[in-house]
Amino acid sequence: MPEAMAAPRISSGGRNKGGAYVDRDKPAQIRFSNISAAKAVADAIRTSLGPKGMDKMIQDEKGDVTITNDGATILKQMQVLHPAAKMLVELSKAQDIEAGDGTTSVVVIAGALLDACSKLLQKGIHPTIISESFQKAVEKGVEVLTGMSRPVQLSDRETLLNSATTSLCSKVVSQYSSLLAPMSVDAVMRVIDPATATGVDLQDIKIIKKLGGTIDDCELVDGLVLTQKVANTGVSRVEKAKIGLIQFCLSPPKTDMDNQIVVSDYAQMDRVLREERAYILNMVKQIKKAGCNVLLIQKSILRDALSDLALHFLNKMKIMVVKEIEREDIEFICKTIGTKPIAHIDHFTSEMLGMAELAEEVNLDGSGKLIKITGCASPGKTVSIVVRGSNKLVIEEAERSIHDALCVIRCLVKKRALIAGGGAPEIELAVRLAEYSRTLGGMEAYCVRAYADALEVIPSTLAENAGLNPISTVTELRNRHAQGDKMTGINVRKGGISNILEELVVQPLLVSISALTLATETVRSILKIDDVVNTR
Repeated sequence: MPEAMAAPRISSGGRNKGGAYVDRDKPAQIRFSNISAAKAVADAIRTSLGPKGMDKMIQDEKGDVTITNDGATILKQMQVLHPAAKMLVELSKAQDIEAGDGTTSVVVIAGALLDACSKLLQKGIHPTIISESFQKAVEKGVEVLTGMSRPVQLSDRETLLNSATTSLCSKVVSQYSSLLAPMSVDAVMRVIDPATATGVDLQDIKIIKKLGGTIDDCELVDGLVLTQKVANTGVSRVEKAKIGLIQFCLSPPKTDMDNQIVVSDYAQMDRVLREERAYILNMVKQIKKAGCNVLLIQKSILRDALSDLALHFLNKMKIMVVKEIEREDIEFICKTIGTKPIAHIDHFTSEMLGMAELAEEVNLDGSGKLIKITGCASPGKTVSIVVRGSNKLVIEEAERSIHDALCVIRCLVKKRALIAGGGAPEIELAVRLAEYSRTLGGMEAYCVRAYADALEVIPSTLAENAGLNPISTVTELRNRHAQGDKMTGINVRKGGISNILEELVVQPLLVSISALTLATETVRSILKIDDVVNTR
């Protein structure tokens, strides 16, 4: 009998009411809860889009404050509980890894698409149909974007500068973009070979944060910059430096086990001390024999990496010593000055050393010191950027902004094409996809049309954040694009609509394409979810 009881309930689940597919209640509710949770995240971050966007102040549980308008940073710090909203956080992370810029736009686009989905679902369109139509729309969208892009050469420094400046415009440090943009372009150009490169390893560009000064004091150093102090005060400048990097300790050896030595008379005690001196002197002599005059010592946990006695000997031999080099910096240091890490004193020979013109400790007017090693004989393709700022918040925001600018140039190296900024590509997509939807039939046309309308959220948010009237601005934009002005966008500086390329507001094609595809993928996967099961 139970089967007969259960059967009618199942059949009524997908029953047709006048031909429209009616889902059971629960999946619909789950979908709407997912969509509204994800939309809440998107709305929280919407106001920080664009050059006139607002900044967010984030306070974590320790009481540390971060001020930023970088989408990925805001979402990373936000504590999001809802699983669907977490997907948007992952989405902005993915965009950060793929393109590095456009992390706010990608979340805003996803929010608008979800909004469109909820309207389509309320009209009774099946989620699978919506999902497939969105896929069609995004494929067509990538075609449109590629069609309106213009190729760029890496030798064309002007264009690279414009893209970096556009990326920096929406940041807190935008007034310094004339300094930071050339710096990031030069940094990337030094690390790669423009003729053959297809990507940039940002590990090769090291950003060193140093409190004090202002952002104007930021500089690009061709060589190595260390924040550690020189251990021996006598030697602070070495020309024609030969640099050794050691991973062993210059201190008397310890046994592996706990042990105690009982010394019964003074003669024995003397001998112990003499042995220790001889041992250390021997090591230091070997270092001197190899011709080394700058010594970098890796941090050691087990015992003193450098005993006072050893320091005294090194000082007499005029060897500059820098201790407490972090483990993770070793690879970068080796790459920069062409030295090899030495794990035992027996291997300390002259061929393991790196050469440099100059190693000196630079005094930064009253705010600490830096060690600079420049003019390396066999330089690797690395570069260091020293970021200065009056307080921690400014420095961290400057570092994030430089990172975004570097990523923008990396995008241009990966895919050498540019596209207009200022909401132009999104409006162009909306207009072209609306045209495309008229060639389709049935439900698909409806869904693609909704997708096209959703993309208008970027220009309207840009206009809103800049204090323009969003509705009239977007209508005017749509009109201009329909007439064939592909490059028309919102000019935030003048508060109106103009040809964006003449205003030099450009962004890499990769940023727009990856934002579009990643947002659509996320929305499709949220749409496909019809139940949330909790396990413990």
